Amino acid sequence: MECIFCKIIEKKVPADILYEDDKVIVFKTIKPSAPIHLLAVPKKHIESIDYLLPEDSELIGDIFLIIKKIAREQGIDKSGYKVAINVGKGGGQEVFHIHFHLLGGWKNAKDRDIIGMP
Repeated sequence: MECIFCKIIEKKVPADILYEDDKVIVFKTIKPSAPIHLLAVPKKHIESIDYLLPEDSELIGDIFLIIKKIAREQGIDKSGYKVAINVGKGGGQEVFHIHFHLLGGWKNAKDRDIIGMP
């Protein structure tokens, strides 16, 4: 399987990485839908929410705590941000490795509302 996120995790494809530990990597997307648009990706290959197992619950919880930390570091924790997950082709998922979109940095709510997710 040719998963672009697995290749980023393995450092076979370059990415603008903002955070990395033994379980999670966070990097800038190449197709931003907001002034700040980052992807939080578990290093374990999980195709989508539909493939989560009970033993993945700690990993998913860790991802949300990392997203909170990154939002604070990016200065969007006070102004607000969105976290989005696309599931399946019909849900807009383009890369079939579960990932969490962290979006923020809008100057006003009007700008936020016109920006859609792919």
